[in-house]
Amino acid sequence: MKRKLALSVWLFSLAACAGQSEELTSVTLMLDWVPNTNHTGIFVAQRKGFFEEAGLKVEIVQPGEVFAEQAVAGGAADFGISFQEQVTLARAEAIPLVSIAAIIQSNSSGFASRIGGSPADWEGLRYGSFGSPFEEPTLRELMGCDGAKYESLEIVNTGFTDPLALLEQEQIDLAWIFYGWQGIQAELQGIDLEVAMMEDWFGCIPDYYTPIIIAAESTLVERPEIVRAFLEAVSSGYRFAIDDPETAAEILLAAGPELDGQLVQESQKWLSPRYQADAARWGEQDLEVWRAYSQWMADHDILAEPIQAERAFTNEYLP
Repeated sequence: MKRKLALSVWLFSLAACAGQSEELTSVTLMLDWVPNTNHTGIFVAQRKGFFEEAGLKVEIVQPGEVFAEQAVAGGAADFGISFQEQVTLARAEAIPLVSIAAIIQSNSSGFASRIGGSPADWEGLRYGSFGSPFEEPTLRELMGCDGAKYESLEIVNTGFTDPLALLEQEQIDLAWIFYGWQGIQAELQGIDLEVAMMEDWFGCIPDYYTPIIIAAESTLVERPEIVRAFLEAVSSGYRFAIDDPETAAEILLAAGPELDGQLVQESQKWLSPRYQADAARWGEQDLEVWRAYSQWMADHDILAEPIQAERAFTNEYLP
């Protein structure tokens, strides 16, 4: 009888342990915008089961009235998609956000116009502003580097209205876009744009990471194993997208069937080699990139002084 009882207890304990091993930890990731190829590795991780293998159940949500930075800082989301400039501003205001991975290794944004491709051509144009404090100094510096006067530029507040539509309708003449999405979209739609890529002007404005994945300092301290598990899965997703852009694009389209299939495929081909580029591993960030951009922001009165760059990011949790 005792042996049967002991066996029953052992079997119950084994079943309980098995049940516990199958439990997944729920976490929330907030995007910065609608799903697009900046996010492909995340959706690959979800579809291919990488999150589950890491012991996670990940809810992917889009921003609404609250953006990712606010959601992560306030504890409504565990992780978010943001940008180095936003995290730098947050850190300057003592908001404890940390970048835990760079989605793309170099800035792939640019200023698009149907009139002129060089900052010297922007005098007198109407710029569609989405309301960020770093737009004005960025434009001022670019135009000054090319011998033009920023004061001649007319600023039109457009919020997050589709810049391509505004350019095509001639409501604005200049917009800041991600080339890997809106630039390729313009090509497919036959919209003739001249784009001044930020990478061509790093002599005037230092490179910075955009987009990035963020977490709160408290999450790193209190749940480091969750952060490592999350980045293990996401890294696998982006490595898959690097190796197989076509299949990765199909996975993104399955997650966002409202997206344009040709745009997603062409964008993925363009972006996949840029996720890791020449970095030792996907997600790696360099201290000098953070220092240089923080110093630039301070030099142009966006910040009162540079932030402690070494506290704004970490590579510690990357696989």
